[in-house]
Amino acid sequence: MKIININRESIVSESFLSPLLQLAKIPENLYIKGNLPVLRQPVVAIIGTRRPTPYGREVTQTLATDLARSGVVVVSGLAAGIDTIAHTATLEAGGTTIAVLAQGLHSVYPASNRGLADRISKHGALITEYDTGVDALKHHFLARNRIVSGLADAVIVTEAADRSGTFSTVAHALEQNKEVFAVPGPITSLLSAGPNRLLQQGAHVALSADDILNVIAPHLVAGQRKFVFGNTPLEVRIIELIQQGVRSGDELLAKSEASASEFMEAMTMMELNGTVRALGGNQWTI
Repeated sequence: MKIININRESIVSESFLSPLLQLAKIPENLYIKGNLPVLRQPVVAIIGTRRPTPYGREVTQTLATDLARSGVVVVSGLAAGIDTIAHTATLEAGGTTIAVLAQGLHSVYPASNRGLADRISKHGALITEYDTGVDALKHHFLARNRIVSGLADAVIVTEAADRSGTFSTVAHALEQNKEVFAVPGPITSLLSAGPNRLLQQGAHVALSADDILNVIAPHLVAGQRKFVFGNTPLEVRIIELIQQGVRSGDELLAKSEASASEFMEAMTMMELNGTVRALGGNQWTI
C-alpha cells in the first residue's frame, strides 16, 4: 500500500492526481493499492444504478470497452451494478481502471467484488481517503463521490432512477466544471428516468464512445486516429499490444515473446521513426 499526502509537492510525482487539488475539500491522504498511470491522460467516470436492466448492462459494457480501447482510463466506485460492469469491461478490454473506495483497503464492499478488486489492483489501482480499519459508512459513499468525479474529465450516467445516489456524483461534477454525459433510454423505464432528465437539463448525449471523445479528447476519435504500421513482424506485434492498452515496457517485452535484444532494437527503431513515444517510467504509447 502506498500513502500519498495530497499537496502540490506530492502531485509533482503523481500528476494523475492533480485534479484533486481543485476540490473544495481536498483529501489529506490517499491510500493506494496498485499503480496509477504515470502521466495524466483522458479519464472518464462511469456511474449508475446498482440494479441495471439488460439495456443498462449492454450500454455500460459497450461504452467502457470502447473507451478503454481508445486509451481512456475508466473510474468508478466498485459498487454492484453499473460500477462493476464498467470496471470489468475495462479490464477485459485491456484497459486501465481506478476504483475509489468508501472504506480502508483492508476490506472490499461489496464482498462479492473481492476478486474484481484484486484484478483492478493489478491493472490499475484501488484508492481511498480512509485509513486501514475504517469501514464503509453511508456518509463515506457521498464523500467518495467527489473523488470519483474529481479524477475524471467527464462523468457518464448510463442508467439510474430519477432519485438516485448517482446524482451526488453528478452534483460534484457540475461543481467541478466537469463534462456530464447521459445515455438516453426508454421513457417507460424507471432506470432511464435519471439520464433522460439530465439530457433535458443540458447534459451531453452519449450514444457512443466517440461522443465522449469528441468533447474531452478529440485526437482519440476513431476517424481521426493515426493508423500506425510496423516494418517488421515484431514491430507489428508491439504496436498491436500498445493499441490493446499495454503500456509497460516489461509487459510489452513479455507479451511480444522476443528476446531482450530484439525487443530493444525494435523499440529503438520505432522511437527514431516516431512510431512509438516514451512516456517515462518505462511506459510507451503510439
